[in-house]
Amino acid sequence: MSTHDFSHVTDWVFDLDNTLYPPSARLFDQIEVKMTDFVMQALGVDRAHADHLRGHYWQLYGTTLAGLMHEHDVDPGPYLTEVHEISLDHLLPDPALRAGIAALPGRRIVFTNGSAPYAERVLAARGLSGLFDGVYGVEHAEFHPKPVPQAFDTVFAKAGITPATGAMFEDDPRNLRHPHALGMRTVHVAPTAEPDDYIEFYTDDLATFLTHLTQK
Repeated sequence: MSTHDFSHVTDWVFDLDNTLYPPSARLFDQIEVKMTDFVMQALGVDRAHADHLRGHYWQLYGTTLAGLMHEHDVDPGPYLTEVHEISLDHLLPDPALRAGIAALPGRRIVFTNGSAPYAERVLAARGLSGLFDGVYGVEHAEFHPKPVPQAFDTVFAKAGITPATGAMFEDDPRNLRHPHALGMRTVHVAPTAEPDDYIEFYTDDLATFLTHLTQK
């Protein structure tokens, strides 16, 4: 990687979960328990079946919520509130990541399959508040989740993102396919690489990656 690879980029799009905080924080462990609880209550099934549906809908539709909406007409509002009522006490501020993001030229947004209020809480806990020009949740994508192309198209239009001058940072490789097709730089942020033709760059240390981008 060289800084030239990103010299044209003026629109920076970041996923939230396991991207702007490390997977070792294990926030999704809490969220998955909340999701399973919600499925149990909403559909009247036992925990084992609810946990199966949670994972099945995530694989099939991109999120558990999308499956619940598509197959059971579940109201997304209460779901988003309940599943994101988790503790963030063990998240720590990351000054190096803040500096790396702050140094990026142009516009910066967060785009998550979670809710925007939840994203704002996570950003505050990580010391990243005030860095972004917009924070977009699944509600801003009209409840279409990544990796559905319509989700990206809807949010990018609302945010004024120009894909040809954009870069997308994601932990879920599925969510890089459409941005790559739109002409964006794609960066897989994860503990291990999953090479594919639509993943251009990989890092297991986002702060260091961004620092290298902005070094003169």
